[in-house]
Amino acid sequence: MIDTKISRRGFAATAATGLATFGLIGATVKAAEAYQGTMERALGSLQEALQSLQQSTPNKGGHRERAMNLVRQAMSETQAGVQFANQHGGGGY
Repeated sequence: MIDTKISRRGFAATAATGLATFGLIGATVKAAEAYQGTMERALGSLQEALQSLQQSTPNKGGHRERAMNLVRQAMSETQAGVQFANQHGGGGY
């Protein structure tokens, strides 16, 4: 015959393990939601664009400088979008 009684200590340990497991699952889901892969790739592309503009010759009638400023602005807005999604539970891709 199998003893189906569970001690208080055994119950507490089982309950704690279950709660810890749910906590880990929750943290994993939260991390997955927080990852903004598409936005991160966009930031990488913008960084490459900025580097290319910086390496180009400066005599472009001010358009190169304006383009660099616009790319910096786009980077800032993209980072703000990632932060917003992270704070408000926006899923990422």
